[in-house]
Amino acid sequence: MKSMKANIHPNYGQSHVRCTCGNEFMTRATRDELHIEVCSTGRQKLVDTGGRVERFQRRVAKGRRQSAQSKSPQ
Repeated sequence: MKSMKANIHPNYGQSHVRCTCGNEFMTRATRDELHIEVCSTGRQKLVDTGGRVERFQRRVAKGRRQSAQSKSPQ
């Protein structure tokens, strides 16, 4: 049985995790601090980067309007 090589593996220790929803907890990882978007609580905060969320919402609303207009009798 071969053993693991020495001095090539990162340190695995306590890590402070921060979620965008505000939840914070401690775990073990190879980094001291982690910033995540979705955590174990299941709550997700939409982070609007470059207006992508707003553009998506406009596109969905436009599609719903067009769908409603095509279904209504004229």
